Amino acid sequence: MILNPILDEPALVVENNIRTLVIADIHLGIEWNLYFSGISIPSQVEKRTDRICGYINKVKPDRIVLLGDIKHNVPKTSWQEKHEIPGFLGTLASFAPVDIVPGNHDGDIEYLIPERVTVRDMRGFVLDGAGYFHGHTWPAVELLGVSHVIMSHNHPAIRLTDTLGHGVSEPVWIRTRFIEKVFREHYDNPGKWNDPEVIIMPAFNELSGGIPFNESIHEELLGPVFSSHAIELEKARAFLLDGTDLGTIGNIRNLRITRARKRYSLKK
Repeated sequence: MILNPILDEPALVVENNIRTLVIADIHLGIEWNLYFSGISIPSQVEKRTDRICGYINKVKPDRIVLLGDIKHNVPKTSWQEKHEIPGFLGTLASFAPVDIVPGNHDGDIEYLIPERVTVRDMRGFVLDGAGYFHGHTWPAVELLGVSHVIMSHNHPAIRLTDTLGHGVSEPVWIRTRFIEKVFREHYDNPGKWNDPEVIIMPAFNELSGGIPFNESIHEELLGPVFSSHAIELEKARAFLLDGTDLGTIGNIRNLRITRARKRYSLKK
């Protein structure tokens, strides 16, 4: 199995017997929510659709997996989402069949889907040897028996801080592993364990923000696999969208501490 992120983009291509394009955390309709918070931004659905169509034309996938949070507003569906989501999904489905793994923002999305779009179980599913789930639930047990699991939900980022204390957050890919002991304690019958590599996807929608993994502990990250310490965090590796390997989360934390000590020593 080959997993290739699209360079400089928050999109993944998974190739085994078929080619699958994976995108997560699109958050269509976020502009509606921002409007009621006093921020006026025109709808971005056309730009986002064109951007994804660019991926499709480039990689020519056999399937498209949308890994949760296609819509943004909860608990209700906004007028904007009702108006935009069916056309958005229909455009994608005109190229290839679309599978949706519902996220915590996707309530009632089953009423907005056109033909050639399938809504999967929120605990995830296996397609062509890879497992997919959003991350706000425990994964379905069959995902533990594959070689790779792709998840989302946390909008992973790394906060980079210079010597003057100015910081910027950059979206990242996270590569890590589940912790078998915790899963065996959680599931009555975990079935086959294949020690899958876990890929945590960056959010597609830049307006939806991100969580700096290098400034977070398990309990501050979202979803039961993090709150239950069922996934490795300190040994997880972070990669920028341009492919730069930033190292492990633990080492990035230490780098931040080292910089802080250098600033302190300069003040002395």
